[in-house]
Amino acid sequence: GSHDSFSYWVDEKSPVGPDQATAIKRLARISLVRKIIKKWSVTQNLTFKEQLESGIRYFDLRVSSKPGEIEQEIYFIHGLFGIKVWDGLKEMNSFLEQHPKEVIFLDFNHFYAMDDSHHHFLINRIHSVFESKLCCVECVEYVTLLYMWEKKHQVLIFYHHPLYQEYPFLWPGNKMPAPWANTTNVHKLLQFLETTLGERSRYGTFHVSQAILTPQVKTIARHLIRGLKNTLVHRNLPMILNWVKAQKPGVMGVNIITSDFVELVDFAATVIALNDLLLEEDESAT
Repeated sequence: GSHDSFSYWVDEKSPVGPDQATAIKRLARISLVRKIIKKWSVTQNLTFKEQLESGIRYFDLRVSSKPGEIEQEIYFIHGLFGIKVWDGLKEMNSFLEQHPKEVIFLDFNHFYAMDDSHHHFLINRIHSVFESKLCCVECVEYVTLLYMWEKKHQVLIFYHHPLYQEYPFLWPGNKMPAPWANTTNVHKLLQFLETTLGERSRYGTFHVSQAILTPQVKTIARHLIRGLKNTLVHRNLPMILNWVKAQKPGVMGVNIITSDFVELVDFAATVIALNDLLLEEDESAT
């Protein structure tokens, strides 16, 4: 999985998003401030298509309306506004059309400046793009690849808002817990990942291990121009990747792992390779 999956393109000419504090919005009237916000908002370099082609199958999505816009259009957001959700969904769908056995998870987990009419608009967009590819809510343990292939489903949508109850193809957010370490310290992060894996539900939910470091205000203040990638990610990714390599998948093991800048190391390939351990277990059991 990728963290803030859509942030490969955020618009430094756009107004600062409603996910930011009022003080930041005031400062962001200065063009240079918006450039700095962009440096800390971008967590991926690859487009959706490029992420899919590199093996990413879980997408962490934050969305917002644009206050003041007459239309109900919904955009991806992280500090600054990104592309229209509609355009991103179409890009994903064209990949799925070409690869009918691939399955993706779309986790809509943060909503900003959206009332119920915005939500209904977005949900209808989701349905009109994917239609019969959408997998309705089911017991998690039933949702194997074989199950998806037989039903010709390719998309699971997780929707962290009460309106999920009105649509059979929206999975509740609590089926996709993603505990967040909120630290700049890689050792604390790895300890957190171990602890939360030990506490995860044995059955009934998916589980996201967020292998990401989060800048604090003082981190940004000290390294304004360097940005997220040069300050936190480059230096710590090798240690995070070593933790990934040491994991085992399956019940009480890792399930979905997310990272920033997934192309900087063999992140997707490393996570995908963990599945071989499950195959080895099956072979030894038979």
